Amino acid sequence: MSANERATRALREILQNPGNDACADCGAPDPGWGSCTLGVFICLDCSGIHRNIPDISKVKSLSLSHWEDHEVQFMARNGNELMRSKYEAAVPVYYYKPTHKDCQTLREQWIRAKYERKEFSEPGKNFTYEEGTRDGVLMKRGRDNGQFLSRRFVLSEREGTLKYFTKYDAKEPKAVIKVDTINATFQHEKIGNPNGLQITYLKDYSTRNIFVYHDNGKEIVDWSNAIRAVQLHYLKVAFPGATDAELVPKLTRNFLKEGFMEKTGPKQTEGFKKRWFTLDQRRLMYFKDPLDAFAKGEVFLGNKDHGYSASPGLPAGTHCNGAWQHGITIKTPERSFLFTCESESEQQDWLKHFDDVVNAVMSPQEYTMEALFRHRH
Repeated sequence: MSANERATRALREILQNPGNDACADCGAPDPGWGSCTLGVFICLDCSGIHRNIPDISKVKSLSLSHWEDHEVQFMARNGNELMRSKYEAAVPVYYYKPTHKDCQTLREQWIRAKYERKEFSEPGKNFTYEEGTRDGVLMKRGRDNGQFLSRRFVLSEREGTLKYFTKYDAKEPKAVIKVDTINATFQHEKIGNPNGLQITYLKDYSTRNIFVYHDNGKEIVDWSNAIRAVQLHYLKVAFPGATDAELVPKLTRNFLKEGFMEKTGPKQTEGFKKRWFTLDQRRLMYFKDPLDAFAKGEVFLGNKDHGYSASPGLPAGTHCNGAWQHGITIKTPERSFLFTCESESEQQDWLKHFDDVVNAVMSPQEYTMEALFRHRH
């Protein structure tokens, strides 16, 4: 057996140790790479990010690279769990830890924060996200013309708001957004920028979107975590007895699913029109265009025991004028909503998400939201 085969076999055995079976940085299963200077096992995508910090991390393929004996021993002595206890010793509870499903910007800043800046290695450190206020310039997409222009944004923990101003020295903000209604999601494809962030919030109980980016990846990720820090502070005041584990899921979250479907109107005699749909927890919103500022409409999805359901197909006699034939019928206590999908796989994926939502137990806040929806419609 050659030295290289011996090293490969030894590395395969080390991979069996607890924690080494998933990427140390994003949790992707079966990592095929290792950092022989940090002692962690990582996936192909994260290995590409590690390559960008060569003075800190030297990466090698577990099966294709040549490993020295001392490097193999170093991997055996360290490994993902031990290094996580070192480099993630003091990650704030609100800090968003990206998964393998998240965008490159989030994963890169998480890896740089851990190993390059060593942000989480020392307990008791003060984080920039926790200063209670953040003031800076982001590029914001204009609602009417679609151009991105620089706007000043100010986040205030004391006021519980995010404001933006059209001019840097403007006295009055263009908008005041309450942090408890904000959901900030990374949307690089939709916005057409690797650091694109969609800020969704409620205004007069209607959904509003603004789209921003910053040329610096660290800056936009810092904004997103600062919003989460302020939200957690706000929630701790609002729910004094709640634990962090109960509150963290209420912070900004990824949408459950987004994509195009066709829909018809309430009379169900109108033609089917193509719309962009976003499923955010129990709210299914639809827009004419993915980058619209306002939702054209929203459907609240309650629990199945209260008359909510989603099923494949359309009611008999529905005139389906569109090219898309894979129907979905959502029933609510008030009315039915009819949609069509482009393919059977899209239909099945939407149905899976709708079923998960209607089968989930509703929280007190969701009952309040349901009442608002009924009052509004």
